[in-house]
Amino acid sequence: MARPSKAVYRRRRLVFFSAIILVAAVIGVGIWLLIAQPWADAATPKPSPSPTASASGTPTPDASADASPSPEPTDGEAAPAPCNAPDIAVEAITDADTYAAGELPELSISLTNNGAAACTLDVGSATQSFKITSGDDEWWRSSDCQEKPNNMVVTLEAGQNVTSAEPVTWDRTRSDVSTCDDENRPLAPAGGSSYHVAVSIGGFEATSSRQILLY
Repeated sequence: MARPSKAVYRRRRLVFFSAIILVAAVIGVGIWLLIAQPWADAATPKPSPSPTASASGTPTPDASADASPSPEPTDGEAAPAPCNAPDIAVEAITDADTYAAGELPELSISLTNNGAAACTLDVGSATQSFKITSGDDEWWRSSDCQEKPNNMVVTLEAGQNVTSAEPVTWDRTRSDVSTCDDENRPLAPAGGSSYHVAVSIGGFEATSSRQILLY
């Protein structure tokens, strides 16, 4: 049998080395796929962006958000305007005209919108003031020892009348900011003595006071 020529040997070696290179390339690609896992990005959903954190570590709110939204008018109506003095009637109310010994006067406010349109007014305790006088002597003011005053803006409809939800009690003593915790404040003279109750709310004062008698 004749021996293959040198050209045949060269062709066989070329095929052999080509096969080795191909196998090495396949193995290399397989190893790269195992390590890189390019399919992971397509299979794993990306997390949604987190809120931007401020220096304190808390999420920074959206600049378009209103931190303390106020009520908005509906059906295209404009928001009511603040109340005007000529439209508002304020009156002091008491639970009685005369008080026997030991009876404590309970004071309230009547508020009426006599205007032709609704309006807004702050009726919180921070804007309410009762004052009791006897002649030129001012005996008591509700604001002297008021605790935790608050603000509360409400809408008064045209012609609407409202009255204090809870009355304020006068303990029949002389008030002073320096004697709020004093249990021995001077008692108001009784025996039929006359006192007048004046009141204001939301910056509006009653045009007249209410008279009470202490016995």
